[in-house]
Amino acid sequence: MIVNYKKDFIKQLKKSPSKIKTQFIRRIEIFTRNPAHPTLHNHALTGEYDGCRSINITGDWRAVYTEITQNSVIFVALGTHSQLYK
Repeated sequence: MIVNYKKDFIKQLKKSPSKIKTQFIRRIEIFTRNPAHPTLHNHALTGEYDGCRSINITGDWRAVYTEITQNSVIFVALGTHSQLYK
């Protein structure tokens, strides 16, 4: 699996607490091996992020991505549930 990141995503990750950065690295390791792993709660989104999918980083933090190809994704947003889904 090839994982890329939009500039805005990288900025959001840099501004996030260190606990979230560490947990994100753990979740990406799981995601690259098995995007459907139950821990990730990977699911399709609607509304503003229609066509994108989301994975859980922690109980409240999410990472939003879109599939480019079957083996390539780009992460577009990172934040708490309330920050992302206003």
